[in-house]
Amino acid sequence: MPISIIIEKCTGCTLCVKACPFDAIRIMDKKALIDLNKCTLCGACKDVCKFKAVLLENAPLKCDLPDIKDYKGIWVFIEQKNGRVQSVSYELLGKAQELAKKLNCQVSGILIGNKLEDQLDELVFCGADNIYLVEAPPLANFQDEPYTNVLVELVKKYKPEILLCGATNIGRSLISRVAINIKAGLTADCTGLDIDCDKKILLQTRPAFGGNIMATIISPNYRPQMATVRHKVFAPMAPDKKRKGKIIKESFDPSLYTSRTKLLDIIEEIESTVNLSEADIIVSGGRGMGGPENFKILEELACVLAAAVGSSRAAVDAGWMPYSHQVGQTGRTVAPKIYFACGISGQIQHLVGMQSSKIIVAINKDPEAPIFKVATYGIVGDLFQIVPELTKTFKEVLRR
Repeated sequence: MPISIIIEKCTGCTLCVKACPFDAIRIMDKKALIDLNKCTLCGACKDVCKFKAVLLENAPLKCDLPDIKDYKGIWVFIEQKNGRVQSVSYELLGKAQELAKKLNCQVSGILIGNKLEDQLDELVFCGADNIYLVEAPPLANFQDEPYTNVLVELVKKYKPEILLCGATNIGRSLISRVAINIKAGLTADCTGLDIDCDKKILLQTRPAFGGNIMATIISPNYRPQMATVRHKVFAPMAPDKKRKGKIIKESFDPSLYTSRTKLLDIIEEIESTVNLSEADIIVSGGRGMGGPENFKILEELACVLAAAVGSSRAAVDAGWMPYSHQVGQTGRTVAPKIYFACGISGQIQHLVGMQSSKIIVAINKDPEAPIFKVATYGIVGDLFQIVPELTKTFKEVLRR
């Protein structure tokens, strides 16, 4: 075993129990016992043991690292539904162009489906230098197995240095399978991407430990470096109709397009209100709303502004609002023109989901609330007085 207790030296003093950050040590019959299912070999127990009763073997990790020198370029998986490219793909193409300038490489879009030729020009205008196009009737709609097979084959053949994908239902399902197949690392739900110009590696930033810290993750030894990014985190580049791109058509053995599952039907979601992810104006409420009945005043303001109603996780956890309205790390990522944060303190879990908003209006009775640090305009006071007054004023102004 890489770690063990020397029974003859152990006195059962419990110092190792207190030092273990993973709760992996128990005292039984006045001797320490290590749960190897919990132990991470961090060595904390060995450092505190006064009797040198912990034996930790520092055996070198043996693994064969791949040859990564031939990997080049940034790829973006182009997500499409019913033959229409989704907006998150344009956002990633724009960010990929920023990264490509630091790596001196090209940006390529990977488009899988059927009869998608009418989408190609717009992808080139919005940042794709190359488009790898794979078309076949069985690929018309997304299914995990065939899309994974195709993307894995493309990666093996062309060897991209970086592969980006939207953190959508489709993207999350697809890209994790690809990462496993090609034995590459994957950082999910990134809120920031950059390039270490000295080491020429991708810096992938995302919330960690429940959103309490922002961690920057690297994958220096494996390729491609893979990351998913939420919708609305980055802005798409302005279309440039002078841009030219290369279309590379690929086809594979039809056996790669088969799936063990059968797609029966696609039913479009019917939105009875403004779509939260696409809304230009969002009125959100948090714990400060006090209860579900008080969200009515936010709905009234939203109705006047033709806005969507959002909420913080606290309001959703309390059962005041449905999960589909949640903005934040574990909800929707939004970037409206105006975001009203009413009774929301502004914890990092919420901020990562809305901090890209162009204008943030914060209403909170606590002048020290973190939300004011990111707000464009802050109003300190009772939201139950302020919001109705805003609704009344907007009604009068918009009638003119």
